[in-house]
Amino acid sequence: MLGHDHSHGGDGHGHLHDHASGEGQGTSPGSVRRMALSLGLTAAIMLVEAVGGWLSGSLALLSDAGHMLTDAGSLGLSLLALLFAARPADPRRTFGFRRAEVLAAQINVAALLALAAFIGWEALERLRAPPPTIQLGLMAGVAALGLLGNGVILWTLHGERGINVRSAFAHVLSDTVSSLAVLAGAGAMALAPSLAWLDPVLSLLIAALILWGGVRLLREVADILMEAVPGHLRLDEVCRAMRTAEGVREVHDVHIWTISSGLYALSAHLVIQAQSMGRNDEILHDVKSRLSHGFGIEHTTLQIESAEYDHRHEVHTH
Repeated sequence: MLGHDHSHGGDGHGHLHDHASGEGQGTSPGSVRRMALSLGLTAAIMLVEAVGGWLSGSLALLSDAGHMLTDAGSLGLSLLALLFAARPADPRRTFGFRRAEVLAAQINVAALLALAAFIGWEALERLRAPPPTIQLGLMAGVAALGLLGNGVILWTLHGERGINVRSAFAHVLSDTVSSLAVLAGAGAMALAPSLAWLDPVLSLLIAALILWGGVRLLREVADILMEAVPGHLRLDEVCRAMRTAEGVREVHDVHIWTISSGLYALSAHLVIQAQSMGRNDEILHDVKSRLSHGFGIEHTTLQIESAEYDHRHEVHTH
């Protein structure tokens, strides 16, 4: 997508709307292929772990399969979001379909929380009942296969961006840890059969991992929907960078928010020194460059005004 600027002047009050795509925008064929490959591997491992958990009688292995189900869901939603992001903007959706990934993330959060509750309930029920017989050899073999598969998926997803992709990467990373824990648990129970309680306890730990991932994703989605300042940015630092641009006297009505992963927007009013009036383009390009290179903010709407400008017809949110 090409960036385009609209500068409206005439009375010294210039407005610049920059709709640059920004780094990491768009959908590359490589990203789609990697996402599809990761999804296929995740689904295959999930099925193997589900069957292995059922046949072996291991709730921990079944829980790990459930964790992989959330990974598959996250990757599937991420893949859909990538495909939606490639669709161009239209008169009704001027930002295109970039926020489709946020809608997908909401579905993923609901699935994570529901699955964590189910696994936790089943694990507590097993702790109350006599320990079932578990085929530890099958449990260990499937867990080892899952550990290997998760390693391949992590390598495939490394370096990809996007809220769903990053959440999926975190899910797979935690699932790698849980697969290792299930493998270690199978070994411990083989050495000491009295440790049969490890299976439901491991399930509870996996449920806690799923819950932790769901809460983190929920907070990130909430920040985007509330149009909060992105977590990696500080409002005072951004204002200071704009304020120190040559010709800028003051900055006010500053808003920074996230449109979608990697695409950040800013709107602000720049009060220009009297002797700098008429240098609108120079000032705008200087401020834009500071925002882009210093903070990764590519979509900007900047209003230039004099110190005497009357704001009586404007509604201020702060």
